[in-house]
Amino acid sequence: MLDPKGRVILVSGASRGIGLAIATKLLDKGYGVSLGLRDAARAPAALAGVDPARLHLARYVAEDRASHAQWVESALARYGRIDGLVNNAGVDARTSLRDDDEAGLDRAYAINVKAPFNMIRLALPHLEASGAGRIVNVASMSGKRVRNDNVAYAMSKFALVAMTHAARRTGWEKGVRATALCPSFVRTDLTADATKIPRDQMTDPADLAELAVTIIGLPNTASVAELLVNCRLEDML
Repeated sequence: MLDPKGRVILVSGASRGIGLAIATKLLDKGYGVSLGLRDAARAPAALAGVDPARLHLARYVAEDRASHAQWVESALARYGRIDGLVNNAGVDARTSLRDDDEAGLDRAYAINVKAPFNMIRLALPHLEASGAGRIVNVASMSGKRVRNDNVAYAMSKFALVAMTHAARRTGWEKGVRATALCPSFVRTDLTADATKIPRDQMTDPADLAELAVTIIGLPNTASVAELLVNCRLEDML
């Protein structure tokens, strides 16, 4: 495993849920963490007491392209390096094939696809300079199969998986490794209204975070392209 000491990981959507769980686990392991938050003036309460030398907060709004570059620049100003990027911020915008209003589709692509694309582009030179740069895109099992009418969400997550493979190919020779993390139901605010499975049977964000941080710590010779994580029995391919 890679030594986390001195390594810096950017995590978007880290105010709650999966992003906060990943950030907490990274800090527990000894990484420096830069959190992309809509409100950078308010650190998540769960991170109270963390060594301020290893925690950086920056404004990140997926729909605001300018905030992406500002986040990367401020993280570099603070730490002088970027070793990993976790694209976790996402939205479950809804559109079916029968809808003639594409607002949900546009929003899903803006937040779930275009924002991670831009963040990877901005971070890539620094991930390459690291020699062991890591990208974890929090996709979904909905990016591997379609089981409901919400085509906007599925399309955006399929695109995010494709983007992950493009990032692996582009950065491979310089040590960048990218993984699409594809969970099914996770016990977060995003699934608060889900009725297909009881909440106590959904994946715990802390368990998903354990997997994400393990991926980030793997050496260049043990790359995981996709990790499918389910809380129920179904075909995985």
